[in-house]
Amino acid sequence: MRALALVSGGLDSVLAARLIMEQGLDVLGVSFISPFFDAEGAAASCEEIGIDLVVIDIGEDLLAIIDAPKHGFGKHMNPCIDCHALMVRRAAGKMDELGASFVVTGEVVGQRPKSQMRFGLQAVERESGLKGLLLRPLSAKLLPATVPETEGWVDRERLLGLHGRSRKPQMELASRLGVTVFASPAGGCLLTDENYARVFLDVHEHEEVTLSSVRLIALGRQFRLPGGSRLAVGRNHAENESLFELALDASRFVKAVDHKGPVGVLLGSSPTDDAEVAARIVARYCDAPGNEAVRIRVWDGDADGDELEVTPLSPREVRRYSI
Repeated sequence: MRALALVSGGLDSVLAARLIMEQGLDVLGVSFISPFFDAEGAAASCEEIGIDLVVIDIGEDLLAIIDAPKHGFGKHMNPCIDCHALMVRRAAGKMDELGASFVVTGEVVGQRPKSQMRFGLQAVERESGLKGLLLRPLSAKLLPATVPETEGWVDRERLLGLHGRSRKPQMELASRLGVTVFASPAGGCLLTDENYARVFLDVHEHEEVTLSSVRLIALGRQFRLPGGSRLAVGRNHAENESLFELALDASRFVKAVDHKGPVGVLLGSSPTDDAEVAARIVARYCDAPGNEAVRIRVWDGDADGDELEVTPLSPREVRRYSI
């Protein structure tokens, strides 16, 4: 008997998978990737407990959900109920292919507002199409018995009845089961981060939201310029390199000619006034002394571009355009 266990890399999902393994079942991990989260933590957790991992890209589907989530958002731009339902639905769609009989998640009743309240758990089961085949081992004794329990595939008495936000029972269980690799509860989806969510909302209001445009949100300082363009300015060498790699075809690069400093990527219609403002922002972050004029090159991937000689914006003026 095989179960698919949704593994995020967090403690609860790893423990849920491990509890089912304890009952002698074959468990296969399933994780998801999008511009807002990756599967690195899940891969590390699955390696520790000794199960294989299947990774599914849900980026396009999740963008469509964020545009109009049926169950609304959490504290920021996180459509958690709709997102969880999507994940379980996509895992359910893999059951026949992967030879699995049911799906396991690490949800705990009452642990999170909205998404792990009973109505949220019920919505996920209903909208995933997995009625009776979605098992939550950490809170199973507080929920109606599922098919795996009533059919004897798993022993309900060996499952748990956890409730609420305390992490103590999970930490004790992790110690007993030898689980040591898991992410912090504060980690995970970028959409739950206040600063990221603020920029995402701005992008959603001003641009066509695509996977490429969203990936740039997490890189560097973000600015909305007077003509409507967005400017991303790298904060270190790694971000500068990533900006070059991820820049869209329609974007332009902005960089000081004679001084060390960041790469800026200008996205949008890029009118003349936006190019100059972008140049003055990039000049502020380069290592030119004082407020002296700085030569800035503005170019796209196929042209030499133009050089502008500008004075850096003041820190106060830069903050005015910060998203």
